[in-house]
Amino acid sequence: MSKKKKQEMKEPPTNRNILWITYAMVLLFLGLAVYIGYFLRFQGPEVINNSYNARLDSFADRVHRGRILAADGTVLAHNEEDEDGNEIRVYDHGDVFAHVVGYSTKGKTGIEALANFYLLTSHVNLIEQAGNELAGKKNLGDDAVTTLDMDLQQAAYSALGDRRGAVIAMEPGTGKILAMVSKPDYDPNTLLNDWAALTDSSNTQSQLLNRAAQGLYAPGSTFKILTALEYIREHPEDYKNFHFDCSGVYHNGEYSIKCFQSEAHGSQDFVKAFANSCNGAFASMGLEMDLDRFRTSAEELLYNRPLPFSGFPYKESSFNMKAGADTWEILQTSIGQGTTLITPLHNALITASIANGGTLMKPYLLDRIVSAGGEEVKKFLPEAYGSLMTADEAAKLTELMRAVVTEGTGSSVRTGDYTVAAKTGTAEFETGRETHAWFTGFAPAESPRIVVTVLVEESGSGGKIAGPIARKLFDTYLLKK
Repeated sequence: MSKKKKQEMKEPPTNRNILWITYAMVLLFLGLAVYIGYFLRFQGPEVINNSYNARLDSFADRVHRGRILAADGTVLAHNEEDEDGNEIRVYDHGDVFAHVVGYSTKGKTGIEALANFYLLTSHVNLIEQAGNELAGKKNLGDDAVTTLDMDLQQAAYSALGDRRGAVIAMEPGTGKILAMVSKPDYDPNTLLNDWAALTDSSNTQSQLLNRAAQGLYAPGSTFKILTALEYIREHPEDYKNFHFDCSGVYHNGEYSIKCFQSEAHGSQDFVKAFANSCNGAFASMGLEMDLDRFRTSAEELLYNRPLPFSGFPYKESSFNMKAGADTWEILQTSIGQGTTLITPLHNALITASIANGGTLMKPYLLDRIVSAGGEEVKKFLPEAYGSLMTADEAAKLTELMRAVVTEGTGSSVRTGDYTVAAKTGTAEFETGRETHAWFTGFAPAESPRIVVTVLVEESGSGGKIAGPIARKLFDTYLLKK
């Protein structure tokens, strides 16, 4: 065959180009199909439920907003119609659940925002939906069943009383949030009438702020959990040989660090120093630390990091000390003072990771979504975030926190009915003003079922003020009949 004929039999270049373009188009189409499937499965609900998605509210033209329920089925929020047929959102327990359930007027907050997409989605049967559409009637939206424990929420609200602060309780093994209270509070049923007063620039009470997740406070002595962890990491073989003689005031050059009310603790080993919350002992530990490693440990415990709590507004905690910090900053930071700030939610997550053997479970508020007819539409399952520390480190911290209760500042939660591991804190924040009171702990210590974190603003000692509040929650949850 001649060379000319062989060339004629070869596939024309135009055909080959069309073939490659076809392959490319098929690959692009497949890639788009995969992405759409991934988006619908994993990102769709979050994007659709975004508070900036204005189109979502248009769902309310076709769907009666679903109810929000406590874990036991108690109704926390539902819709009613007034005399003119206008829908009104009713909050059955008013200010008790104000911050965690939130509101759906003047924007949306809390669970009202978190579950907005589900509450405006209807899964009533198709025949009923079609009938309602033809008749111009709205369909009933799905209900959101939360993880909130009715008894615990009411106990936390009552125990905090008229003091400013926050209480949060959760299951360490699952991440379920059982209670979340913030005070001062507001009545979501009268929010529209109260809005001007609540948002007036002269109002200093910040009733709309959810202090449990958005309030930033000096951690005080609850931070000694992190300082102790770092000291153990840097002295794994000899940390128990630590010794400090406490006279009530620790002097280092021109600086002085006082223990609470200048109490002299005397001879302190590592366990006693933690149990008694000896500021002098922990300030001296801080001066021995590798500050780069200290900062790394803080960030491993989610300081300066997002918390694994998507869809619910919170503030990030801050740890600012770096290598090269001066002596005063080291002394202050090591005892939870200085510029370090934390939310009660974050403090509860650190405590929960200790209670759960070092593994943090992602906190969550929605247990399941059910149709108006009671059929389960979606179930939310526990999910691990990851390890904040090793199981051995968690066990050592549990031992220290147990000593706080048996022989230290946590005596207010000491009982023969169950065991508690805890850390109290008394945080200074402004000269001349009373200290904030902290408590964070879990019970039973040997098989944790509940974590409780309490913050009471400007109230004094954590052991005397915050501890008894936590005790009421432990009793409510663990001594149920």
